Order: sequence, then C-alpha cells, then structure tokens
Amino acid sequence: MQMLTAERRHEILVRLARDDRVVVSELVASLGVSEDTVRRDLRELAEKGLVHRVHGGALVPASPTASFVRRLELSRDVKAGLAEAALPLLERAQVIVLDGGTTNLELASRLPPTFGGTVVTNSPPTASVLANHPNAEVLLIGGKLLKEAQVTVGPSAVEAFRAIRADLCVLGGCAFQPEIGVMTTDADEAPVKRAMIECSGQVVALATADKLALTSPWVVAALQELDYLVTDAAAEATRPYAAAGIDVVSV
Repeated sequence: MQMLTAERRHEILVRLARDDRVVVSELVASLGVSEDTVRRDLRELAEKGLVHRVHGGALVPASPTASFVRRLELSRDVKAGLAEAALPLLERAQVIVLDGGTTNLELASRLPPTFGGTVVTNSPPTASVLANHPNAEVLLIGGKLLKEAQVTVGPSAVEAFRAIRADLCVLGGCAFQPEIGVMTTDADEAPVKRAMIECSGQVVALATADKLALTSPWVVAALQELDYLVTDAAAEATRPYAAAGIDVVSV
C-alpha cells in the first residue's frame, strides 16, 4: 500500500536526520513513488525550511547562527584542539589571512610569540587579541561590520584582500558539504571569503564536526580550493574531503 503524503514526507525527514542527506533516486526506489513526487515533496519541505534542496536531493538545513558572544562559550575545548593542530601549518607563512570566527580567534590567541610576520584580518576581535602579540604586524581590513559575526564586509574589504598576496588563508565560520563545497550564512560575507581564498597560496579550513553536517545558502568555493581541513569529525565524515585531495588533519 502506497504511503500517504504526510507519512512519506515524515519518512524523508527521518532519513535526513539519520544520514544528513537524502538522494532523489534512492527515495524513488525505496518509497515506490515517481521522481516528480519526490521532487515535489522536497520542494514543499524546503519551503517550510525543513530541508535544503541541492542537485539530486536535499541536505540538512543550516541552523540559526548564534551570537558571537554565545559562540565563544560553545565547544571551547574542541576549538582549542583545532587551533593547536593548525599551528604547525602556519610555521613557514610570513603573511597570513585570518578569517573571523571563534575558532580562528582561539588560533590567534595561540600564535607563537616568535612569529614575526603579518596577519591580515577582517575580524576586530582577532585584531584586538593580536594587539598584545610582541612581534606580529596586524593589518585590520575595514568595511561594514556584521555585528553577529564580528567581521567586516563590503566592496572595500573585497578590494583590500585583492591587493594582498598571502602565503596562507585560514577560513572560519563556514559550513561544508562534499557535493557543494564551502558555504556561509551571509550573502555579504561570501565575496569577502572568496577574495581571501584568491589572494592566498594555500587555504586551511578549521571546522568543528557539526560544520560538516550543515548547509548554508551562499557558496564560497569548491572543495578543490581547500588544501587542509582541520577537524574533530569522525573518519567517515572526512573521507569525501580526503578523496577530493584535501589533507585532513584529525583532532
């Protein structure tokens, strides 16, 4: 007996919660309905904010972003571990682009006192932490301040990064999906992050495990743009990133 519409959509949500994604072809086979029916289900679930549609299926929708102050208190030990694991990647860099985010703020606070290069950042909190560093030169990029994320954005920020040639960029505050790449929650942040990537020789992403199970509406870059992924996620979750040629640093 064919499932009722409500039952079928409930089953889709159950599978999404279990697997973090659903695939149209798999739903067609297992639910015994047409592809048009599955696509209509996903469309209507997306309109209610229950799924995030992508080509060939759907992903878990991005959760609302907590305030910067609130995020400072979340997963503090994990963020400290990610920051420590990322430090060796910075050793030979003389010009570092340091994105915003609470994990990157932890990284900034742990930058060795022997570092004598330049840190370029659009994060006022990061610049404030590095103001106490004995040797690092700090370049704070200006622009419109996104209060929730505590980063500057806008055309002036994009142009400033385009005028820089950095050895390394450390991305923060992103969501990641193998089929999509790197994403962010704010439309104004996306072009700034793209400019950071484009001006840097190598790109490092610091991501707590939950970031690998989220989606956001604004795509920043394809996975191939990343050189390193530093994360506490399980091996199963990081396997697609390693397969894409990214060096995964597990914490």
